[in-house]
Amino acid sequence: MSANKTRPNNASVISLLDKVEDQVQKRDSYTLIDIMKEITGEEPVIWGPSIIGFGSYHYKYDSGREGDMMLTGFSPRKQNLSLFIMAGFTKYEKLMQKLGKYKTGKSCLYIKRLSDINMDVLTELIKASYNHHNNKYNS
Repeated sequence: MSANKTRPNNASVISLLDKVEDQVQKRDSYTLIDIMKEITGEEPVIWGPSIIGFGSYHYKYDSGREGDMMLTGFSPRKQNLSLFIMAGFTKYEKLMQKLGKYKTGKSCLYIKRLSDINMDVLTELIKASYNHHNNKYNS
């Protein structure tokens, strides 16, 4: 069984953000760090090559595969900011309706700029997902 490729490491958050060329995305990334630090009470940690994560939990599937993953985080990518809402989005339909301009994957929220979305709703969404997963796995 292969090991999870997305693991925490000692890479520098500042060094990662120094590589972000889009100045709005860089500023938005620092804003997300502040929001996620306040919600989680955790310092940011690099997971894999380019994810800024906060907190962690241990999972184990029925298949026997297990590992650790961040409770929330984001990655500043060329096309957008990818936010990791680990609880997914089905629980948060009403919040999603008020969020603004975005796309989603299974547990990824893709936004171009923070100015495209309602920041109060985003903060509530991150907090709800973080609390859900933290209570589920770390209680």
